[in-house]
Amino acid sequence: MERKIIQVEDRVPVKLLIPLSIQHMFAMFGASVLVPFLFGINPAIVLFMNGVGTLLFIFITKGKAPAYLGSSFAFLAPAGLVIEKFGYRYALGGFVAIGICGMLVALVIKKFGTKWIDIVLPPAAMGPVVALIGLELAGNAASNGGLLDETIDPRNVIVFLVTLGVAVFGQLLFRKFLSVIPILIAIIAGYAAAALCGILDFSAVKEASLFALPNFQTPLFNAEAILTILPAILLVTSEHIGHQVVTSKIVGRDLLKDPGLHRSLFGDFFSTALSGCLGSVPTTTYGENIGVMAVTKVYSVQVIGGAAVLSILCSVVGKLSALINTIPSPVIGGISFLLYGMIGTSGLRILVDSKVDYGKSRNLMLTSVIFITGLSGIALKMGNVELTGMVLACIVGMILSLIFYVLDKWKLTNDAEQ
Repeated sequence: MERKIIQVEDRVPVKLLIPLSIQHMFAMFGASVLVPFLFGINPAIVLFMNGVGTLLFIFITKGKAPAYLGSSFAFLAPAGLVIEKFGYRYALGGFVAIGICGMLVALVIKKFGTKWIDIVLPPAAMGPVVALIGLELAGNAASNGGLLDETIDPRNVIVFLVTLGVAVFGQLLFRKFLSVIPILIAIIAGYAAAALCGILDFSAVKEASLFALPNFQTPLFNAEAILTILPAILLVTSEHIGHQVVTSKIVGRDLLKDPGLHRSLFGDFFSTALSGCLGSVPTTTYGENIGVMAVTKVYSVQVIGGAAVLSILCSVVGKLSALINTIPSPVIGGISFLLYGMIGTSGLRILVDSKVDYGKSRNLMLTSVIFITGLSGIALKMGNVELTGMVLACIVGMILSLIFYVLDKWKLTNDAEQ
């Protein structure tokens, strides 16, 4: 019997809501707290603003776009340069500026619509771009699992395999209530395996205070700092469009039309601007949580909102946050291994559902060039921002698609003859 789908607007009973929300929080936690660690700030403020930003995103999108907003990696390189030269508060000023510019982009999209997306990113281009969102992160999942270390620790491999195995076979074997929380069960199983392998450390939990307010900071503004960070808007916008497309395929609705790309993009950048105002890092829709929805077939925004509330609680309850931090990286790696693969599969699903005809040269050329660009490791530097992976592949695909469109208008293509 096919598992029941819990749709975007469906209400979820409390006995289901709590474990489903915990499942989403665990999915985003590892990546989301990594960014503040790299910036040298307390992750509590980030967990707090990620939760607040997600709740605002749900409100702005009228509860029609299930997405969790976590810490964005797109800003690591330019923000790192600004922090080194000017200090973290000037990086915050750059985050506020990019948030405001992104909201202006959203208003432009509201004015001119989204039909241009079908021209610059047809299915033969959008499919591989979405697939690359997951595929280019495969190395991160393996690294978290300890599989790429110079000297591989057998204990990490055991924990990784237990976590991944429970998640994969749970999809096939779990029934009733357990069938909607396979990710949470896999995390618990991985945690238990880590305990048996002796790689858990609870010293941080003992030292943590029971309650603590996040460390709020206000931004400072400098033109050079802002211009250093601003080009990252291209990365976030491309990533956001890709995430909305893949989420649309998963939930079976066109989120670019309802609630609209302008609303979701505005909510994303509004969260980034607000985070910058209060001392946190920029936010973005999270692929990990999209993967959870694909695995569980639970799309309810109520569950996403529950995860946001839990994130806020973790930011003020010190011992709770410290306890979650004890989850070893092989557990996160095992879960990410599956979730990133699910995103990659969603990109292939776009090609299948759209019935892309690879008898046509344009489709074959588009998909081939995009995949190779994204997976080759080549990079294009624009000032202090480096375009690589999915973002560079997306730009290349858009340029190619636009050229093909112009050639069509001039009746120079041979598709008609084919």
